[in-house]
Amino acid sequence: MTAHTPEDLSQEDLPQRPSKSERKRAAHAAQDLGEALIRLRDPDLEALGLPEPLSEAVRAARRIKSRAAGARQRQYIGKLMREIDLEPIRAALAARSERDAMESQLFKRAELWRERLIAEGEPALGELARLRPALERSEWSRRVTAARHERSTGLQPGTMGPAGRELFKALRALLDNDSSSKARE
Repeated sequence: MTAHTPEDLSQEDLPQRPSKSERKRAAHAAQDLGEALIRLRDPDLEALGLPEPLSEAVRAARRIKSRAAGARQRQYIGKLMREIDLEPIRAALAARSERDAMESQLFKRAELWRERLIAEGEPALGELARLRPALERSEWSRRVTAARHERSTGLQPGTMGPAGRELFKALRALLDNDSSSKARE
């Protein structure tokens, strides 16, 4: 058996290691993803099904108050994350971000409709009924009238009483059902 000297091996035969820059970029990306995990609430973190050491390190990072100790803990989390497949975590965080964006959009739409219904009354209700033909017009008219009356009694601007909150909840349910049916199509 003959021993091969480094000159005998061609460059193609040598295993290709990532460059130092590539390794640093991967380490920073893992650490950034770890920081996103630190910002998650416990139920969302548990839903990811992370390995226990990583999960514990994330929880510990939340408790650390010292800036330097927090930086070391985030580096440790990044190190732990380099040992696991990050794609499922990225996909779960992206899906969560998309859900949050849709929820925020739904909230804003419901707020806009509530304000419009209170400000305009029947004309806005008529337009809502045209957009949602299954709308129980008399029930919605009662809600809008109660919210308009409540607003006219002198509530502080930007606050809602029980009737305004009831109108908002009904709008959220109506708009959520509408967006759910579109998502299934």
